Amino acid sequence: MPVTHIKNYIGGKLLDPVSGNWIPNYEPATGNVYSEVPDSGEQDVANAVDAAEVALETWSRAPVDERVDVLHRLADLIDQNREELVAIESRDNGKPENLARMIDIPRCSKNIRFFANLAMGMASESHTMPDAINYTLRQPVGIVTCISPWNLPLYLFTWKIAPALAAGNCVIGKPSEVTPMSAFRFSELCIEAGMPDGVMNIVHGSGAVTGNALLEEPRIAAVSFTGSTQTGKHIASVVSPQFKKLSLELGGKNPNLVFADCNYEPMMETTLKSSFANQGQICLCGSRILVEQSIYDQFRDDLVQRASQIKVGDPQAADSVLGAVVSQPHHQKILDCIELARSEGGNVLCGGAAATVGGRCQNGWFIEPTVIEGLPNDCQTNQQEIFGPVVTLQPFDSDHHALELANATRYGLSATVWTQDVSRANWLADRLQCGVVWVNCWLIRDLRTPFGGFKQSGVGREGGLEAMRFFTETKNVCIKYL
Repeated sequence: MPVTHIKNYIGGKLLDPVSGNWIPNYEPATGNVYSEVPDSGEQDVANAVDAAEVALETWSRAPVDERVDVLHRLADLIDQNREELVAIESRDNGKPENLARMIDIPRCSKNIRFFANLAMGMASESHTMPDAINYTLRQPVGIVTCISPWNLPLYLFTWKIAPALAAGNCVIGKPSEVTPMSAFRFSELCIEAGMPDGVMNIVHGSGAVTGNALLEEPRIAAVSFTGSTQTGKHIASVVSPQFKKLSLELGGKNPNLVFADCNYEPMMETTLKSSFANQGQICLCGSRILVEQSIYDQFRDDLVQRASQIKVGDPQAADSVLGAVVSQPHHQKILDCIELARSEGGNVLCGGAAATVGGRCQNGWFIEPTVIEGLPNDCQTNQQEIFGPVVTLQPFDSDHHALELANATRYGLSATVWTQDVSRANWLADRLQCGVVWVNCWLIRDLRTPFGGFKQSGVGREGGLEAMRFFTETKNVCIKYL
């Protein structure tokens, strides 16, 4: 099968990189190169910004319903091509097709429809005075860049670009070079939907070259990034001195607090998902499981027994629950983290090694679901984001002890609390240092709600009106009565 050359989407056209250089793109389940990604540089970025500048005046001034019509056509095309996009996302990322079918691709069209509809309902505020009236305008920021990660490629790409486009901005998107294929197909759908030339642009390439060129481009007014805390620090160091708007959704080391009075079976079923879904490659996974001492032994034994039975297999197989992790370097990083846990005194209760999958996947990057106990909260394993199918167990003996353990990291993205005690749930929700608290559930998302983290888990909020506010500038107009 010939290698596919992914192309940039600039000014309404699909283009090779100016340099003529390419980056190999691997299929995680097989370890084989199956496509090549543009190794874009400063000139590609400049060309995209040139195209966006030409389009901005018309798009930003277009009636809202015209912008909304384009976005709805794009969402329709995603739905019409759902199965193709499922196969693309699974092959490029390594996740099971059934996960992409159930979560990733349906959410892409929902993201676009939601923000298109929200734009129709955005209203200006007004404040009256005895001799004057003030009203507030929300105007597009201008040209913005949206940099999305590899774990939920098109899902999080559309989550960023949809509010930006709906608010009237022109966008330069940069998907992860590790999982670029669904964004390439998205480019083709943009053309088919009649997206005006230059309104949506996608430039592929490495973070070090393409990403930095986007950060340093003076005509870009705002940067929205989802990814690691380390990369977020670099982005902030480059963007903040330029006084651009900046949104960072970064890493997590999320606690899952399990109390003895929980509804046990739903808790256990959901905890398996929050531990290992998408091979643990979700920033919201509960990687530190804190369990009340009185049920610790029962919980540990049940979790290990069920985790050991999770099917790791070919992402194309209907019965595969876990697929491959995204890349060989990430595969090795996770295995190194497991060895670190062992060296810190951790007891690996199940997993702890690369998983063997036969057939076409014999050289793929698979890892067994791994559960570790016996580690203190301040060890490196319990402090660093592993971002794989690895969880640690820790017992607690009181509400205050659980809270102390939960908050004792540099991250603050999310937490899950399992209890039937409403007072306890509210007490913890008020005191947990994180941006999202789920009580007796996990990953239930209303797109209207704000999303983001405390501490080193990010800056700013995404979702709902928060996203529309980020991608607009606020202007107050005061008119004195004659």
